Amino acid sequence: MDRVTFLNKGNAVVGNLFKPADLDEGRTYPAIVVTHPFGAVKEQVSTLYAEKLTEQGYITLAFDASYQGESGGEPHFSEIPAARVEDIRCAVDFLSAHPQVDESRIGALGICAGGGYTVNAAQTELRIKAVAGVSTFDLGSARREGVGGGIPIEARMRTLEEVGRQRSREARGEEIRYFSLVPDDPQEALNNPSALYREGYVYYSQVAPNPNSMDRFVFSTLSQQMAFFPFEQIDMISPRPLLLIVGSEADTLYFSQNAYDKAKEPKELHIIPGASHIDLYYKPEYTPQVSEKLTEFFGAHL
Repeated sequence: MDRVTFLNKGNAVVGNLFKPADLDEGRTYPAIVVTHPFGAVKEQVSTLYAEKLTEQGYITLAFDASYQGESGGEPHFSEIPAARVEDIRCAVDFLSAHPQVDESRIGALGICAGGGYTVNAAQTELRIKAVAGVSTFDLGSARREGVGGGIPIEARMRTLEEVGRQRSREARGEEIRYFSLVPDDPQEALNNPSALYREGYVYYSQVAPNPNSMDRFVFSTLSQQMAFFPFEQIDMISPRPLLLIVGSEADTLYFSQNAYDKAKEPKELHIIPGASHIDLYYKPEYTPQVSEKLTEFFGAHL
């Protein structure tokens, strides 16, 4: 594994580049950009699938999003969809210039919100030849309406009004406001009615904790998240192939279904029986199934 750095509009993006163990420096290989979930860092689920794909002969790149993890950008812990999408383009730039990468065979994989960002980037980034999402998450819809659609328009407008007021405060030099992702009381997190958030708390705090993970984000970026529509031009991915992998018990299944319905062929919605959204991040009864499907997909198209 090589630690690498590339730039996104002046921000240093830090990544880990994985190469096949039997790499021959005299030839080129297909490569895959791997984009992490909201709140995650490259060492978590991104590395799990990057390493699995590297075992199959791919060069893979897992990186920390701009403003997050080890990457640069201030204020840190900003979640800006436009920057996240541009990160993917810049990762493709990096791979296309790498001497061991066949630039005609670059694919992209995203997990959770990384899946939404990957699908969005691929709509207009034609250097991405095959697109896959695992537990794909529509961050824009989740911020506007909530997972499952429980947030009324009135509440959304109140949030946007408060975001505007906060931006004005910060423009006057006042302190940056953060939105906490983790309740002060762990029991509150474990009692969340959404399996996504309950299981996400367990994953990030107990299964795969990392000191660089984003446990809060800049509050004012909520308006930019609400303005994100990742599947708006998903039909433009065609005729390049699209694969969406999701658990049958995921409360976010409908995001993958919506994306699949809007996309054109060739496309596939692969549902893993019994799995939740977070199960596909780490559980040994499910991750081999995901890896096998990704290997089959990228093997056929890269």
